[in-house]
Amino acid sequence: MYDIALSVNACVRSKTRAEIAWLISPNMGVHALALTPGGGRIGKIFDGAFDGVMSDYSNRKLPTGRLLNVAVNEFEATISGIPAGTNAQFLVIPADHFDPDTWPAMVDRIPIAIVAHLDQDEVTRVDVFDESSIGTADPETAELFSKGATAFEIHPDRVISVLFPVTRLVVAGQGPVAEAIANLGTTLGWNVSVVMRNDLAIGLLASLSPLDAAVIMGHEVEVSSRNLGAALEGDAGYIGALGSIQKQQDRADWLAYQEVTDLSRVHGPAGIDISASSPAEIAISVIAQAISVLKSN
Repeated sequence: MYDIALSVNACVRSKTRAEIAWLISPNMGVHALALTPGGGRIGKIFDGAFDGVMSDYSNRKLPTGRLLNVAVNEFEATISGIPAGTNAQFLVIPADHFDPDTWPAMVDRIPIAIVAHLDQDEVTRVDVFDESSIGTADPETAELFSKGATAFEIHPDRVISVLFPVTRLVVAGQGPVAEAIANLGTTLGWNVSVVMRNDLAIGLLASLSPLDAAVIMGHEVEVSSRNLGAALEGDAGYIGALGSIQKQQDRADWLAYQEVTDLSRVHGPAGIDISASSPAEIAISVIAQAISVLKSN
């Protein structure tokens, strides 16, 4: 849900209707989608496996949220990995039913607890707690939040969603090394994006937080330098730049022409020295460095 917070916040501020759908059960991490009038979709639930079901509900434009029960069909099972016949449960709630401060808090990657109060399957009220207010929550919500990890609980009268952000890794580039870094990040449970289009990479890199990591690669000096500059504009906790010492200097020279001279946050050439040569070894060296830097922040 953190990935869609910026867009949802814009919808709320402009008073554009948006409905937020996310998976509650089975507990397989945060899969969230925002639906806007006219068929707009922000985010994905299992690569779109359940987007049609959520859109059908959103098109009804009901005034309150709902707890939806969806019997997973064979097509949805193939994409999501949830066994066919499973009763998957989702919450779908209009964005304006949340406290308006919810979305800026999620943009800032703050852990939160969302309590959706139920009358059968209808959501009657939404309460949101963060670290400063969790002491005022009910004992079950406070206990779940204290565990420090994303989790969900369904009670007869309410659904508790505790959301903790995970590290985002944006790899700007392509090829075997990019793939190996992405695979290792995924193994760690990070939210990984491999972006080859420069226009898309710049936006993602600039939106990273101190919890997140950026890895820049590529032979074209201008393209990789623009990506590096975007990462420096954001708040990424780790910025790694792959390439030779000469490549690092070429990028530094290009950025200097753009009046970007402070490269103290850049780790380049990226990776700890383990004499890495294969893509897998390079990935290990880069991810190990990223972990070390992020944990020391």
